[in-house]
Amino acid sequence: MAKFLLVAMVAVVDTLLLAAAHSDGLPPAAIAAYALTVVLVIALRYRSPAASFVAALALATLTGGTYVLLLWAAYQAGRAISSPTGTAVTVGAAVGGLGAQLVARGAQGLAPVVSTFVVFVALPLLVGRYLAQHDRLVSALDRNNRQLRREQEILAERERLDERLRIARDMHDSLGHRLSLVSVQAAALEVAELPPQQQQAVRQLATATRRAMVELYELVGALRERDEAPAASTGVPAIGWLVAEFQAAGVSVTLRERGQALPLSTAAGQAAYRVVEEGLTNAVKHAPGQPVTVDVGWEDGTLLLTVVNPLPDPPTPRNDIGSGHGLTGLSERLLPAGGFLDHRLTEGSFRLYAMLPCVRSGVAEQPADDDHPLTVGRFRTVAVGFAAAVLMFVVLPASILAGVG
Repeated sequence: MAKFLLVAMVAVVDTLLLAAAHSDGLPPAAIAAYALTVVLVIALRYRSPAASFVAALALATLTGGTYVLLLWAAYQAGRAISSPTGTAVTVGAAVGGLGAQLVARGAQGLAPVVSTFVVFVALPLLVGRYLAQHDRLVSALDRNNRQLRREQEILAERERLDERLRIARDMHDSLGHRLSLVSVQAAALEVAELPPQQQQAVRQLATATRRAMVELYELVGALRERDEAPAASTGVPAIGWLVAEFQAAGVSVTLRERGQALPLSTAAGQAAYRVVEEGLTNAVKHAPGQPVTVDVGWEDGTLLLTVVNPLPDPPTPRNDIGSGHGLTGLSERLLPAGGFLDHRLTEGSFRLYAMLPCVRSGVAEQPADDDHPLTVGRFRTVAVGFAAAVLMFVVLPASILAGVG
């Protein structure tokens, strides 16, 4: 729409300038024919900017005016220059038009003709040429930056995959073999003749070992995948199974659930499971025989997890806050999922608290790109183009009309 308004403005203003310059009585048919010619020259620009520029020069030589059309055609020709041949053709046409004007005006019109060509031909050509080169430079930089980012992402992905494969191999070769040995020994003890109480303990040991092996191989398989797949045995629904497993092992665990369950991201679900697992493991390790309370609550689009256990009497040396690496690993797991972890001693008990955000449908966070250098470059191009357009299509025609009046 703006393109057609600009074309209409060029045709109307140039026709009005011609009618004002020949106020002594130019026939209406001549004015209409001139307006039609201006429209045809403008239409020719969309097929060949150089040909439209040449036609505007010829019309300016015949009428002695055509300033706005000449200015517009010169600017469009400068924007369309993309090769040395195009530059030579455009410059040759401009010099030829200047020579034709000098021949038509004579020696006494040298200064006005040269100044007119500087303002209405040379300046628009240079502005159009500058903006065109700037746009091409910005586009080239954009393509190069995109290519560099793609190459960096590919290299980072390759390094990440290599590291994950190395970790998977090490875990399979070391921890996997040791767990397999423990599982075989536990299976052998299961069929041995033992007292009932010891048989129950051996069965629990064997079950826990087999479950650990399943989780280990799931983790190794996820590490070998290109993208981490959601583990089937972890997540908020598996917290109940985890609590039941500890209860079967003789741990006094109470599970409390409140609120309506909401969807979580895969990373948040796995982090929630690991929080409860770490809390129960620490309670069994540092406060054996003490009751443990696990609270799972859903409030305002947030999952709240709390694991509380009383301290033993007397407290063990490892009940100081922050001992070991498990809590540090939990913090590192929760942060990428947008979560928060807190652990402290309160009123004779150890409290582990975690908060994780739920998934909200229809919300997609887009990176802000307003300060990107290429965006700033495009804004600068638009500003220069707007200033040039105001100068060429408003200020100069207004000054010409004032001079004619």
